Amino acid sequence: MSTYHKYAPLDIKHGKVNMAHGSGGRISAQLIEHLFKKHLGNELLNQNNDQALFAVEGARMVMTTDSYVISPLFFPGGNIGSLAVHGTVNDLVMSGAKPLYLSAGFILEEGFPLQELEKIVISMAQAAEAACVKIVTGDTKVVERGKGDGVYINTSGVGIVPDELNLSGELAQLGDVIILSGCIGDHGIAVLSHRENLEFETAITSDSASLEGLVKLMVEKAPSIRCMRDPTRGGLACALNELAQQSGVGMSLQEKSIPIKAQVAAACELLGLDPLYIANEGKLVCICPAQNAEELVKAMRLHPLGAESQVIGSVIEDKRCFVQMETTLGGTRMVDWLAAEQLPRIC
Repeated sequence: MSTYHKYAPLDIKHGKVNMAHGSGGRISAQLIEHLFKKHLGNELLNQNNDQALFAVEGARMVMTTDSYVISPLFFPGGNIGSLAVHGTVNDLVMSGAKPLYLSAGFILEEGFPLQELEKIVISMAQAAEAACVKIVTGDTKVVERGKGDGVYINTSGVGIVPDELNLSGELAQLGDVIILSGCIGDHGIAVLSHRENLEFETAITSDSASLEGLVKLMVEKAPSIRCMRDPTRGGLACALNELAQQSGVGMSLQEKSIPIKAQVAAACELLGLDPLYIANEGKLVCICPAQNAEELVKAMRLHPLGAESQVIGSVIEDKRCFVQMETTLGGTRMVDWLAAEQLPRIC
């Protein structure tokens, strides 16, 4: 892995947590590198993927965890309950794993309506059934009125990875192809528009979904896939920067090849947002050898969640591990890490 990129050190003595530490961008990476990994680092945590792979009595297992603090709790296309299941299942399957079991921890604010809580729990149950996982353990805590935001949920998950499969962020190689499973920005703009009561000519709906079925098809068709990542916090831009850093390579994207719905693009232009940095909850980006790309894209397009799959770029040599993009105007721009929080509370 390249050592070119260095995260600036944290000012532990005087520094304070701010919203950008949860953005999934450069400042998030700085916090992880110089605080959490400094004190908690080990051979499993240091894999630097969205899940940790380990062996248990001959089986190759993965484990992941995530917390959900979205506002509003209900949004077009889902709610915090379905999102908590989809997000954790997707982190598992990015390793090629078959997801098995989830835990669910709830932090509830005093006074939260039970009717709304039931809707959230029902949506979790439905999402878990659709993803073929079981929620097998959980916990509930209640905080005083005004000390929370209705509901926070933490979910952890475990799954099993087939022996012959090895997907990890440091495996991208020069000449590999970058594939995106569909349009970007749907989730973030759906949440933002609902939160701010923004109306557009066409309704924008979150893409929140379990990618278990799509990934199963992909690894059956192309077991040579190097790695996969779901571009949630920080969007496509930060996901690709993470993979570039892990593999010590550069990446070259083609803007014209990156699919985005017209209404999402219009909303981003209106609000001054870059869709490359907006969270998605039902999309993935994968890197595979060039000779397998055409067949893999064809297979992905047979699945409803991969119908808009596109090759969007390639892996190139760059000791600086930069992600670059050829724009529709014929120029080149850097696609850097997200420097601060662009859209708060969208996952």
